[in-house]
Amino acid sequence: MHLRTINSHKNVKRKFKGQTWKKIRQNWELYIFIAPAFFYFLIFSYGPMYGIQIAFKNYIPSKGYFGSEWVGFDHFIRFFNSYYFWDLLWNTLSISLYELAIGFPIPIILALAFNEVKDGFFKRLVQTVTYAPHFISVVVMAGMIITFLSPSNGMIIHAIEGLGFSAPQFLTSPGWFKTMYVFSGVWQSAGWGTIIYLAALSGVDPGLHEAAIIDGASRFQRVRHINIPTLIPTMTILLILNMGGLLSVGFEKILLLQNSLNMSSSDVISTFVYRSGLVDAQYSFSTAVGLFNSIVNCILLITVNQIVRRTSENSLW
Repeated sequence: MHLRTINSHKNVKRKFKGQTWKKIRQNWELYIFIAPAFFYFLIFSYGPMYGIQIAFKNYIPSKGYFGSEWVGFDHFIRFFNSYYFWDLLWNTLSISLYELAIGFPIPIILALAFNEVKDGFFKRLVQTVTYAPHFISVVVMAGMIITFLSPSNGMIIHAIEGLGFSAPQFLTSPGWFKTMYVFSGVWQSAGWGTIIYLAALSGVDPGLHEAAIIDGASRFQRVRHINIPTLIPTMTILLILNMGGLLSVGFEKILLLQNSLNMSSSDVISTFVYRSGLVDAQYSFSTAVGLFNSIVNCILLITVNQIVRRTSENSLW
């Protein structure tokens, strides 16, 4: 009886493999089409994960992966017990939550507004103006921010002083760094973020609006009861993805805007990993910090997705 069960399982596996290869042969063009993306992620995303092991070793480049001494969780314990751990965690979380609170609803509001504007020159102009900053590189954006907010010749500083107010030290004051970072990011990405919401709104049945107009619904009521419910699945998915990257604050712009005067507010986990890993050559320690960051993001992603899955049908999986 046991041998019969084993043979049955083997036959099922052979049949499954045969069907799989048959489907691959029938749709070989599609597999060739996705091959570049598959190999890209395999080589540049999954391949480097082999090096995660140095987070648990005292890695010395001359000795390599296998010759370096195994130290277990020593680097993690060192990071958790360091005096700067809570400061880094607070700066990273506060910037991320600040950016999420300001930057997440603005594209939704813009998309709802664009959807209500009739096609014409004004609508195309406004969309172009709001989309354009997305195509500015991070380096150029940081240069623009420094130029506009320069205490000596900054355009915005002169405008504030021209109105009779005392201009804050945006670039050097720790209290202003997070606001400057968040609102410059919103300006750069809000317009581009509306595209996915406008795509979702394009799927709304015009008959719903026509029926609502016949029933006497105002424009605000139609937006509230037709457009916003249509956006909720898209909003939920994007919120889950944003929560999954809560600790992954992009270090490029922060690093470019960072200086010794605003360091207490601008130093985040990603900039610390850059300094400790590439500048100070503490490869194992920086890998451990980066791995901690990734694990926390993964836990947040899974947790938020599970919460959404239990309350609605709009989860990722």
